Amino acid sequence: MFFNSEEIAYIRERSADMERSGSLAAGVLDLLINKGWFKLFVPKRLGGSMIPLPEAVRLFEEASWVDGNVGWTITIGSGGGFFVPFLPPASAERLFSPPQAVVAGSGMPTGTARRVEGGYIVSGQWKYCSGSKHASLFTANALIDNDGAAAEPDMRSFAFLPDQVTIEEDWDAFGLQATDSHTISVREQFVPEEMTFLLTERQTEDRDPIYDYPFLPFAQASFAGVAAGLGRRFLDEAERMLEAQRAAWSASERAAFVERLLAAQRSKLAAAVEPFYGELESSWERVAGGDVLDEDEQARVTASCRHAARAALECAQAVFPYMGMTSVMKSAPLNRVWRDLQTACHHSLLVSFEDGAEQA
Repeated sequence: MFFNSEEIAYIRERSADMERSGSLAAGVLDLLINKGWFKLFVPKRLGGSMIPLPEAVRLFEEASWVDGNVGWTITIGSGGGFFVPFLPPASAERLFSPPQAVVAGSGMPTGTARRVEGGYIVSGQWKYCSGSKHASLFTANALIDNDGAAAEPDMRSFAFLPDQVTIEEDWDAFGLQATDSHTISVREQFVPEEMTFLLTERQTEDRDPIYDYPFLPFAQASFAGVAAGLGRRFLDEAERMLEAQRAAWSASERAAFVERLLAAQRSKLAAAVEPFYGELESSWERVAGGDVLDEDEQARVTASCRHAARAALECAQAVFPYMGMTSVMKSAPLNRVWRDLQTACHHSLLVSFEDGAEQA
């Protein structure tokens, strides 16, 4: 396990307060920083751990089982380490070597940039930047206004320091409420060349399989781990509620029904999560061995990620209607986990629109 029993209790005792405040508690955030979990994919020379992707995803799963906001925050905050080899060496060292280095940002190209001497002037607005209020660095994509110059890429990635960013506190979702997933705005900020990068151009000598693993399945596997952890936590909370209500529910056979239902959903979740990890392990071993994942292999990873996330969501949906009025109270742990799971599984990388078309 990545968390000991004292850490689990410490975090869960603060879950309700964190949801109400909209941010992780300072002590919880310090715990994650001290464990180095925002630097999972940062080179060891910069204070990172560089753990294998399958191990990191299991960490995301367990963290989400402990608390959905914690799991999501670790997943997003650590993912920025993927950008280290694409930044100039001096910039990567300055940005990622501090122990408290945490990245927030967006992959959507909802900004614009124009080239000036020494860099770019950037403006834009990017939604859903999880971890925004404790980030030491923001990354975002912007479209280049190149005045018809063909040599300039259409899009570039930019790294902003906190004093260049305005956080619009607009995250008002019904789940993952303590993730600070706010919109960020940048207005006419100068970004020097050395604070920009392209994911097609490496600029450091850092070598690790994580930097060779395709970014899309990397992100999908990370989010699928979150969904799996939340699904597991939901079933655990449902079982606790069953035990609390067993005497009252036994007279009507309700307890026996819910017990059978929970057992069936646990089996369903395991049947989806186990092959997901199998596909992830297999693809990781291929990349670690120096191979390049072809489109079919990447598609298999994507499919397994989406299947695992959908199974977690469907298991919760199957159980939730039978858990009584207590479960619809926002203060109930079961309700909070259900809302967190719904929110996480709404991420577009976990949604298969082909499957949706078949169900329509």
